[in-house]
Amino acid sequence: MITTTQLPSLNTLDYFPYLNEQGIIIEDLQKKIGVYAIFDKNKQLNFIGYSRDIYASLKQHLVRQPNQCHWLKVEIITRPSRTILEEIKNNWTQENGDISINDESNQALWTQPIDAKVFMTEEEKETYQNSDELGQIKLLKKVSRRVQANIEKTLNQRGNKMEIRFNPKLKEKGLLDLK
Repeated sequence: MITTTQLPSLNTLDYFPYLNEQGIIIEDLQKKIGVYAIFDKNKQLNFIGYSRDIYASLKQHLVRQPNQCHWLKVEIITRPSRTILEEIKNNWTQENGDISINDESNQALWTQPIDAKVFMTEEEKETYQNSDELGQIKLLKKVSRRVQANIEKTLNQRGNKMEIRFNPKLKEKGLLDLK
C-alpha cells in the first residue's frame, strides 16, 4: 500500500508515447486504476487525471485534445483509494509548479464532451436561431459530423489505429463524446 511518504514523484516516472508504434494506446492500461499525466509533443504537462480505467480515459482525452496528447506518465494503483489518487494528483500538480492545469476551464476541455456548437459558422448560428426544433437538431448533427471528421482526420495524421466510435444520440445536442 502506498503511504504519503511513498507517493511517486512525477519527475521519476518514464515518459511513454501516447500512441505506440502500432498507433494505439498501451492496452495494458485497460481496466487499470491509477493516476496519469498527459504531455504535448514538447513534453509540456497539460493534464493530470486519475481513473478506474486509465485506457478508456486516455482514449476520451485523445479525442477531446488530439494535438495535446503526445506523451504519458502513469502510476498504476493496485488497491484503489480516492484519497491516495487525489494525493498523487495534487503532489504532481505541486511538483509541476503550474496549478493552472487544474483550472475549471482547462479541466472541462479534457473531461467534458466536445461542444460542436462553438465551431458553428456565423451563417449556421443564424440558421439555428431561425429554425424550429427539428431544424436545429438537423443542423447540430451536421455541425457535429463536421467536427467529428476534423477530429478523425487529426487522429489519422497522428497515426491512430484505434476504432473511435462517437455516441450518435449526443450529436442531436451538438455534443461529441465516445460511446
